Amino acid sequence: MAKPSAGSWMPWLGLALILLIADQFTKVLILGYYRLGDSTYVTSFFNVVRAHNTGAAFSFLAAQSGWQRWLFTGIGVAATIFIVWMLRSHAGQKLFSFALACILGGAVGNVVDRLLYGYVVDFLQFHWGGWYFPAFNVADSAITIGAGALILDELLRVRRSK
Repeated sequence: MAKPSAGSWMPWLGLALILLIADQFTKVLILGYYRLGDSTYVTSFFNVVRAHNTGAAFSFLAAQSGWQRWLFTGIGVAATIFIVWMLRSHAGQKLFSFALACILGGAVGNVVDRLLYGYVVDFLQFHWGGWYFPAFNVADSAITIGAGALILDELLRVRRSK
């Protein structure tokens, strides 16, 4: 096993846990107060909706017969194990660890949904002039922020190496 770098990895797990709790709390609210397809107009460009996604990002493979639930759950579990190992190995790298913690919290949030319901609960919907962006959730937002932070971390690393 790799020797952990300087710094504790526990705060990063704490961040992932906070994101997981926020994700699951908001989904419980949506499941409790909205029926599938219900929508609340909030602004001219944003609605709160209840949508179910049996696929992955942008409903990839959603129309399949159900096997995708287990595929995406397995990918999420494998990603969780890998990310925890990476966090333990690189806890001293703050931006990198922040990115991994965000992705971890989001990935676990969506895996929990797949295990409990067989789909991911989405509820944030942005739109403009008749165009609707696919609904998403707190977990998806955390994953996106984490991916952006990973890209930024790599750009900064490359810049430092020159």
